[in-house]
Amino acid sequence: MTKPKVLISDKMDPQAAQIFRERGCEVDEITGLKPEELIEIIGKYDGLAIRSSTKVTKEIIDAATNLKVIGRAGIGVDNVDIPYASAKGIVVMNTPFGNSITTAEHAIALMFALARQLPEADASTQAGKWEKNRFMGVEVTGKTLGLIGAGNIGSIVASRALGLRMKVVAFDPFLTPERAIEMGAEKVDLETLLAKADFITLHTPLTDQTRNILSAENLAKTKKGVRIINCARGGLIDEAALKEGLESGHIAGAALDVFAVEPAKENPLFGTPNFISTPHLGASTSEAQVNVALQVAEQLSDYLISGGVTNALNMPSLSAEEAPKLRPYMALAEKLGSMIGQLSHDVIPRISIHTEGAAAELNQKPIVSAVLAGFLRTQTDTVNMVNAPFLARERGIEVREIKTEREGDYHTLVRVSVKTSQGERSVAGTLFGNAAPRLVELFGIKVEADLDGNMLYIANTDAPGFIGAVGTTLGEAGINIGTFHLGRREAGGEAILLLSVDGSVPQELLCKIDALPSVRRVTPLKF
Repeated sequence: MTKPKVLISDKMDPQAAQIFRERGCEVDEITGLKPEELIEIIGKYDGLAIRSSTKVTKEIIDAATNLKVIGRAGIGVDNVDIPYASAKGIVVMNTPFGNSITTAEHAIALMFALARQLPEADASTQAGKWEKNRFMGVEVTGKTLGLIGAGNIGSIVASRALGLRMKVVAFDPFLTPERAIEMGAEKVDLETLLAKADFITLHTPLTDQTRNILSAENLAKTKKGVRIINCARGGLIDEAALKEGLESGHIAGAALDVFAVEPAKENPLFGTPNFISTPHLGASTSEAQVNVALQVAEQLSDYLISGGVTNALNMPSLSAEEAPKLRPYMALAEKLGSMIGQLSHDVIPRISIHTEGAAAELNQKPIVSAVLAGFLRTQTDTVNMVNAPFLARERGIEVREIKTEREGDYHTLVRVSVKTSQGERSVAGTLFGNAAPRLVELFGIKVEADLDGNMLYIANTDAPGFIGAVGTTLGEAGINIGTFHLGRREAGGEAILLLSVDGSVPQELLCKIDALPSVRRVTPLKF
């Protein structure tokens, strides 16, 4: 078996390359590549490990004909064209927790620096002044810290603040009351936070909803004398309005580690009184650099070797432990999606995936993605589990997920239904021995069949001699039948014949079968 090949294109701790090799990957460390140089070599790699220097553009992705996964050692992925990578079926991962403590500690450090005016006091003292009375700081004990964003980093900041005997209020639309209690924070709306907080620290990604969350309007609502820290993302604060607030004295101090435009070699805030800046140092500790490098190596090798998906930004997470258990379900789901895709000739506005019994207890996202991949593969070759949800949205297909944990006729069942002009049509399957995918129902008719290789689907009216006529027609054409699978609604009514054949059936022969008495429809299938 050929080993997966990985390129490390940015400087990382050397232990990362060692992890790749120990886990069964070949790895090349080639850093400082120009875009045209990366385009020239990227086609031979299955995985790409980067930091912030490498820009993974559309042109590079087009050249990456074998690339399966991109791993960013760190949180920010602004240097990766994620939508285009998704459309090409490439998994994009980051390591959001490797530098969480480091970033949280930097926020706390900046809070102390603001509270005690440390940078200005240092510069004054080293200039030979002894301005003891000039630098009158404030205590953090007993003050209220306002968290905008209470995810992983925000929760670490909260725990450190509580240890400093601060009060913590948090604004985060995704923060549950139970999680707030667990953090020791009071969940509040944004206006309450702005009015109550003595210190405000931001820990949220930059999205359309969070851009300029501290706008001029919101900065005006803050408590007079507030101090503001941002170690998250540039663009969360209106920098011009922040400067005005500092100059007017409404804002007592601000410390930014991130800026709307980086590298921030020029900025209107520079030189403003009571303003502290650092050059995006949130993740810059030796421990964090090692952690993110090791994590990205572990994540990429897990995906390339065992199929485990961790911290993916465009695909459901699937741990290396989950992958073996889910793999047969994903195979079943993909076959069912493929079958209903091959048998449906209408425009499909909606697909529903219903799991029952043991299947309903599993991670549903990989099962759903596998159904969509199987379904869409009947329309395009360039589809996999990564880009299938993206392509479904692009085609305007509504995707529904339904779970029923109780068992029905089977210990485990996956049903795929589509909305057509004739109404809902569905196929259902189970696993035999928890491993072998098997069809058990087709368009409401009970029929058991393995879905493999070349098959024929024949819808017919149940009548004596029909099976013999089909067998004779195929035999005269030299087509060998592997297996027969039969099902019917009632004697003399609608029936289904599924048979596996050795090799594809030519169009001329399909027309002969279609012309047989009782045949309503014949469709070749391939799995």
